Amino acid sequence: MAQVARISLSGTESQKVDSICKQIREISQKTGVRISGPIPLPTKRLKVPVRKGPDGGGTSTIDHWEMRIHKRLIDIDADERALRQVMRIQVPDGVNIEIVLTS
Repeated sequence: MAQVARISLSGTESQKVDSICKQIREISQKTGVRISGPIPLPTKRLKVPVRKGPDGGGTSTIDHWEMRIHKRLIDIDADERALRQVMRIQVPDGVNIEIVLTS
């Protein structure tokens, strides 16, 4: 069984994450490597309720802040040439990329 590289992408802006997925797909097509994905994982929603008033007096008005974390999984055959090109991709701020080799 051939080795497979599992690439997991996560970020707060879905457009940036999807653009990196598109670049990885283009690299796999150029090198002729088999690819599976991108598989969208459930979006994590981090909510923080914050009180508007600076002191305890007055009405209790609350702001709700939310940050969404978008995740994608891509499995690609562990071809040395393809992985080297994937490592050269310029990753924008706010996007995390993790590459794990599995058998």
